[in-house]
Amino acid sequence: MDSQRILDDLPMRPLQVVAVCLCIALNALDGFDVLAISFAGPGIAADWGITMTELGVVLTMELVGMAVGSVLLGSFADGLGRRPIILGCLVTMALGMFAAASVTTIGWLLVVRFVTGLGIGGMLATINAMVAEYSNAKRRSFNIALMATGYPIGVIVGGSIASALLVHFDWRSVFVLGGVMTSTLIPLVWFLMPESIAHLAERRGADALTKINATLKRMGHDVLDALPVVDRVTPSRGWRDLFSPALVRVTVILTLTYLAHIMTFYFILKWIPKLVVDMEFSASSAGGVLVWANVGGAIGSVILGVLSHRYRVKHLVLVALFGSFVMVNVFGLGQADLAGLALVSAIAGFFTNSAIVGLYALFAESYPTHLRAGGTGFVIGTGRAGAVVGPVVAGYLFDSGFELSTVSFAMAIGSIVALIALAFLKDRPAQVAED
Repeated sequence: MDSQRILDDLPMRPLQVVAVCLCIALNALDGFDVLAISFAGPGIAADWGITMTELGVVLTMELVGMAVGSVLLGSFADGLGRRPIILGCLVTMALGMFAAASVTTIGWLLVVRFVTGLGIGGMLATINAMVAEYSNAKRRSFNIALMATGYPIGVIVGGSIASALLVHFDWRSVFVLGGVMTSTLIPLVWFLMPESIAHLAERRGADALTKINATLKRMGHDVLDALPVVDRVTPSRGWRDLFSPALVRVTVILTLTYLAHIMTFYFILKWIPKLVVDMEFSASSAGGVLVWANVGGAIGSVILGVLSHRYRVKHLVLVALFGSFVMVNVFGLGQADLAGLALVSAIAGFFTNSAIVGLYALFAESYPTHLRAGGTGFVIGTGRAGAVVGPVVAGYLFDSGFELSTVSFAMAIGSIVALIALAFLKDRPAQVAED
């Protein structure tokens, strides 16, 4: 039995569970680090007297970095390995968060958030591949859904603490919190997360067998006498493989779907705090509403993961995309009190985040090992154009005098475009050969 069959067919061992749990924690960092600027946004706007359009640019700058980081670092993870990229991204994120707490101008804040986004983007592409490769076949889709649950959990836990901090301190405290949280995971990853066995077997370096057996032994699995024999080795051509005849349809559809929906997703997550403050609630109350949006997102992630045992992930995502369109429009109608805002935001978060979770699972099942991180990174990175454009367009529409209901309808269209695009994806996407 080769190493992949061992991991696919046998029950998951403690080290595999630890690796998946660490990826959940890493995604939680991604969630909080991305949304830190949303918690800090009202304070930044008040301190520096910037317009809604300018704030929209500030809110999206780390998303630009995420787009670049996802594409470049995701591709590097397929070559250099998952573990070194994860560690490098953690260091970048920690330094970026601490730096954001000390800047005094918009220009420097934009630079720092871009650099932080590089780490966040590379991390997201790499941990998606890592979870897929450390899970057995039975639990793979569910574990990817759990990994994606880390994102809203990070916002819930970090956001709850940040909301409390904002009562006593200014917006800079949010970034200090993010830097501390990020730094604590560096030693845990260093000591507890080995390199992906699937990646080692695919790259077939001179010491691949030794490293694979060392990890298998730590897991409690049987070791290998030799690497599995393959009939031929197809050299990876990087991004060109993503547009090979077997994968071009998958790549185009997934990229368009992700790009369109992420515009809707980040409209909700980026603008909730500012919109709630504009409704004359406090900044700490605004953070609480955003936390509830992510409570709904976390619940949606788990439910989608459970349902993935019985239903095709694609079909679940289609339902979530339609629910996203409906609830973002409901959010745009406004609510009379804070409790109503929190409830509607939670339901909107349930659907918007469920669709993202399902797409991550589709990325993992659509690409083979030697393209998994790079393919995921390409789709996420290219699709981040929607994340960048969404909040900026919303800010422009607000500055142009449009009401919340009109802006919400315009931004919700992204989920409908995504639904139409995904409907053309084959239920069992073709893959290029791995041998």
